[in-house]
Amino acid sequence: MPNLISLFPNSQAGNPNVLLQGPDAFLNDYLAHNYVQQAAFQGLEKVTVDCESDPLDDLIAALAEASLFSQQKLVLVKNPIFLTGKFPAKYKQQGDRLLEIFSHLDQIDDVIVLVASYEKLDRRKKLTKQVERSFNTVSTAVKSYESGRVMQALVKAEGYRFAGGALDLLMERSDQVLDAALGNYNKLKAISDGQEISWDLVDRNIDLSLDQNVFAILEAALRGDYQEAIDRLDGQLREGTYPLQMVAVFFSQVEFLLCVKVMGQRRRSESEIAKELSAHPYRVKTALKSRAKVGQLKKMLGQLIQLDYRYKSGVYQGSRFLKAFILTC
Repeated sequence: MPNLISLFPNSQAGNPNVLLQGPDAFLNDYLAHNYVQQAAFQGLEKVTVDCESDPLDDLIAALAEASLFSQQKLVLVKNPIFLTGKFPAKYKQQGDRLLEIFSHLDQIDDVIVLVASYEKLDRRKKLTKQVERSFNTVSTAVKSYESGRVMQALVKAEGYRFAGGALDLLMERSDQVLDAALGNYNKLKAISDGQEISWDLVDRNIDLSLDQNVFAILEAALRGDYQEAIDRLDGQLREGTYPLQMVAVFFSQVEFLLCVKVMGQRRRSESEIAKELSAHPYRVKTALKSRAKVGQLKKMLGQLIQLDYRYKSGVYQGSRFLKAFILTC
């Protein structure tokens, strides 16, 4: 089994004690699951402690047992809140005990994996500084424009292959979001006959996201294909999406289109627009290709503000007012 953490920046490659740190909990859990399944750890007893639901004393007990028992363990620590600024002062005694344990990590036979799904750690803490000295820190933070590259690397490492643009389609239907792409990738692995995943398999089994479907509705309406736009809208409503939810997504999409169009008129490059809006370059490229005009988008925003107010106030109910908006695009 490939060691997937090797695809990410490692501070001490070769150190079996690992700190996975980054904001994407799904990705961190995916990597942690892969790591604990490595052949080197197959004979170890597996212990999991979640610091958000289990007492810290349980973690301390699991780590302190190392010198008393001969059986080696792999201790998986989820949500190590003691590395953040939100760690309550009343647990100072437990924090000091953990600092002592991690300061003598070389004397412990157990393997410890910390899964810290946080945007950042409190690096002013002695405990955090000690962990970063004693552990191999693996940075799992992935910028939005890197999601496709990281996904491709993960797929290749696991021995799978996306054929004929299938990976691009997967990323598109996952909104270029890595955790969504990983979830969809797991689904495809479960139904694939082999190691190759075809474009058709992705197309048949991975649906458009809500954002993508709303964008498709807008594009159909803007080119005058109102039947397709209404059919797509009805399909989304049948899946349980409320009209008010749809209005919110329409507003977000139209606002984004307007920003991209205005910046494009000012001769800003795709990369500059993506950076300014903190958006994936693919989304910017698609928006620039839209046939929507700036004046048209401004008018649509005004209509959506009215729709939002009237749906929230109860003046509008049902989908016919939303459909009327579509027919005026």
